Amino acid sequence: MSREPALDQRASADLDRYVRQMRYAPLGDEGQRRLLAGRALICGCGALGSVIANTLARSGVGFLRVVDRDFLETNNLQRQVLFDEEDVAAGLPKAIAAAAKLRKINSQITIEPLVTDVDHTNVRELTEGTDIILDGTDNFETRMLLNDFSLESGIPWVYGGCLGADGQSMTILPGETACLRCLMHDTPPPGTTPTCDTAGILAAIVNIIASLQANEAIKILSGNRQAISRGLTVVDIWDNRIRQINLDALRVGECPACNKREFPWLSGQRASHSAILCGRNAVQLSPPRGATVSLPALAEKLRGVGRVTENRYLVRVAIDDYLLTVFPDGRAIIGGTDDIATARGLYAKFIGN
Repeated sequence: MSREPALDQRASADLDRYVRQMRYAPLGDEGQRRLLAGRALICGCGALGSVIANTLARSGVGFLRVVDRDFLETNNLQRQVLFDEEDVAAGLPKAIAAAAKLRKINSQITIEPLVTDVDHTNVRELTEGTDIILDGTDNFETRMLLNDFSLESGIPWVYGGCLGADGQSMTILPGETACLRCLMHDTPPPGTTPTCDTAGILAAIVNIIASLQANEAIKILSGNRQAISRGLTVVDIWDNRIRQINLDALRVGECPACNKREFPWLSGQRASHSAILCGRNAVQLSPPRGATVSLPALAEKLRGVGRVTENRYLVRVAIDDYLLTVFPDGRAIIGGTDDIATARGLYAKFIGN
């Protein structure tokens, strides 16, 4: 007897969990099957990224690659929906903790967590085999890199950003819509824009903007590209304002990326090896790509200079007012300062060059 009916029954059963979603006519059965075949890269799994990952996993996107460079702290729990106090106590990297939760939410899909930074040396590898890129980052340098790569590769990406009670989102379809550099030709100079430390952030605006981003991804992955937002959506939840800004006029301008095909972040011309982390009073330092660290050996080395905690993903040492966290690729997050020179000095002194 043919086995095809049994396979059809199993496939139908696998779709049962999405039945409410499939009843939305523009999505339907075919759209849901496209989602299950879809592959998304989520860059950053903090505030925006955790909401995006949660939504896409529950919606049945078949493959999620979750990339994040950071570890969990208690103040993350105010707005980062995939995590709890046990994750913080375990000292887990965000990508690892997120993957554990997502697998419990939906065991039918594939979750690939990566604890690393996204930069010009690995962005092609990280995006390999994916259909869309979701922005869960906290800095414009990485966003400009994603924008460069999107335009070069043709892979769509969805920008999002939040601060205070305000947020904005924008979907980029290479060659069809305005890109991020149509909107801003360069990154804001250091110190000229507010941060989470100075302006704070409300959890509700994170959920709204990330939900908009996730919904744009669902449109694209389900084969409904014509339904995407082609402008900049700006939301202020404190003063109750929502604006949709038409960006068509920008596409006919002199965009360095769209029109001149200049990709300085992707080429590495604009790359940096340090970054002040938004809302963290911390600095990330990155060694040259290819560096490796023996975490057990480093932990043993540091036991004489401070209080050390460790797991298979990182080593952390508290020294005076500073907290140094080191990853296997040599990256370090220096907590207790937002001064890059101070962070580099601590790294050189206790970790080595």
